[in-house]
Amino acid sequence: MATNLMTYGTLILAVSMEVLGTSLLPQTKQFTRLLPTLGMLLCYAGAFYFLSHALKTLPVGIAYAIWSGFGIVLISGIGWIWLKQALDLPAVIGIGLILSGVLVINLFSSATPH
Repeated sequence: MATNLMTYGTLILAVSMEVLGTSLLPQTKQFTRLLPTLGMLLCYAGAFYFLSHALKTLPVGIAYAIWSGFGIVLISGIGWIWLKQALDLPAVIGIGLILSGVLVINLFSSATPH
C-alpha cells in the first residue's frame, strides 16, 4: 500500500509540475521573459524527474496515459477559469472522455497497482 501511495504521489507531483509549467508558458512571451522561462523550465524538469520515479512501479504507457490525461483536464480547466478561454460542447465531451479513460485504466486495468 505504501508503494502505491508513493507511486501515485510522485505521479501527482509530476502532473502538478507539468500543469504549472504549461500555465507559465504563455507568460514567457516566446522565451523573451527570463523569470517565467526559468520557472517553466524548472517545472518541466521537476515533472520529468517525478515521472521517472513513478516509472519504478508503473508501466510507462499507463503512467503517461494518466499523466497526460490529467494534465489535459487540468490545463483545460485553468485555461477556462483563469485565462477565459472558451470550451465548446465537443471540447467538454472530449475532455470528459479523456478523464473517463484515465478512470477506467486506474479502476479496472490489471496493469496498474491497486
